[in-house]
Amino acid sequence: MADETTIMTNVEIQKLLPHRYPFLLVDRMVALDPGKSGVGIKNVTANEWFFPGHFPDYPLMPGVLMVEALAQVAGIVALSVPENKGLLGFFAGIDKIRFKRQVVPGDTLRLEVTITRLRVPICQASVQATVNGEVACAGDILIMMAAGASPAE
Repeated sequence: MADETTIMTNVEIQKLLPHRYPFLLVDRMVALDPGKSGVGIKNVTANEWFFPGHFPDYPLMPGVLMVEALAQVAGIVALSVPENKGLLGFFAGIDKIRFKRQVVPGDTLRLEVTITRLRVPICQASVQATVNGEVACAGDILIMMAAGASPAE
């Protein structure tokens, strides 16, 4: 999967999402069907800002950040629809999220999102994060979309 073609770079992602370093958790998109589905990639490196505190002698990517990364991919999918241009996505709910595998430095997190409902202001999605085909976490999320200060182009 490392040979997947990048269809949206980090710079292009920043035109849709307001997130910036250190909180932009999607490095690139390798699949995108606007309003329907998408796959993002997060390369988990040893120098991530959260590893010194989580945990110093046993670095693990926090589960809440995996879910945030999935929500960011859902935002990219929902905001890629032309009529949603200029909206922002806000986390509104997390359902049935389960963590199955630890994510450590050196892992590549594959962030898969399928939109199950998209009718502004609501976006519901089924999400899954995997590492080498193993599920790290999976569940459902809810995003509320609203007007706001959109990212600069």
